[in-house]
Amino acid sequence: MPLLLSFFYFFYFAIVGVYVIFMPKVLEMSGYSASEIGIIFAAGPMVRFLLPFAFTKGLKLSAKSFNVALIIMIASAISFYLSLESFYRLLFSNIGLGIGMSLILPYIELISLGHIGKERYGKIRLFGSVGFVLVALVLVKLLSEASVALDFLLSLTFLTVIFGYIIVKNADKTEQKEKEEVSDINLLVDWKLWLGLTLMQVSFGSFYNFFTIYETDYGVSLDMTIYLWTFGVLIEIVMLFFQGRLLRGNLLLILQITTLASALRWFLVFAFPQNLIILFFSQSLHALSFALFHSAAISYLFHLYKHKSLAQQFFSGITYGLGGFSGALLAGYIYEWYPKYLFLSSAFIAFGSFVFIYLWHQKSKVIGRNPR
Repeated sequence: MPLLLSFFYFFYFAIVGVYVIFMPKVLEMSGYSASEIGIIFAAGPMVRFLLPFAFTKGLKLSAKSFNVALIIMIASAISFYLSLESFYRLLFSNIGLGIGMSLILPYIELISLGHIGKERYGKIRLFGSVGFVLVALVLVKLLSEASVALDFLLSLTFLTVIFGYIIVKNADKTEQKEKEEVSDINLLVDWKLWLGLTLMQVSFGSFYNFFTIYETDYGVSLDMTIYLWTFGVLIEIVMLFFQGRLLRGNLLLILQITTLASALRWFLVFAFPQNLIILFFSQSLHALSFALFHSAAISYLFHLYKHKSLAQQFFSGITYGLGGFSGALLAGYIYEWYPKYLFLSSAFIAFGSFVFIYLWHQKSKVIGRNPR
């Protein structure tokens, strides 16, 4: 199982690499405005946000729904070839890809945490980072036209689907263990925690959707921008490999440290957009703001709630979904109207994430909800 999971993460996050590093640039080259790019890339996360609520109304995250999601992913990847010249067709292709990806990752994460535990999770998940960085290094040399990026997207989606299908077919039926669990997730009661986690992803809207455009607009070459992406992911891989011992500690304290580090990271990109030394340092903080934050967050939710599959769906849907949607949309309009302040806005949002997680930490001490 660990080997299969490693392959899945490799190909899944290679798709993410194509999507977040190259597709915004491809759309800009195709004549789309910054606000249109923001809207297009906000569609997938919005669907990702809405889907978990359907699972509170009777739908089950099961092997069957997982396989349906795999079919949707393949169909959507193919549809990109017919959609690039049309804003609305491209919008619907992104929605389809968002549906597929938002359903399969929480299910795989649940299998990973159930089979290998939080201490070993990083050593498997790091293969996703390897896939992300390799596709960046390869595609930057081959991206002569938009169709090249689409070919990579389709090929990687096909491989992700194959390994996802094999994993779920061979995994223990985790969903059977939870059928009798009543959902103990109350977003209104735990709003400080969920708002804090969501704001963190809102702050990433500028980075995921506009970092390549932002840096190249400031005169940094595309090759150097890809090296910045690559460096950040290499540092992330190191963190994923060694983070197991850290995750045995206070997970909420880790979440506070990582959100505060993210606020510093975005401020440095705002203040020094052309200083390569500082930009590389800011990218080193990706080890905290993505790798350690993500692992600590899913581990905390896994132990906090009894309904573990729904907790992972809500984390994917609310934080990466609603947060990603809001971040992409906000970043698109800020970059079109006030491009200089794009990453300053992200710094303030990340600091807001720190504040709300800190407030939740204080509350959890009082009510005794601070699982390790």
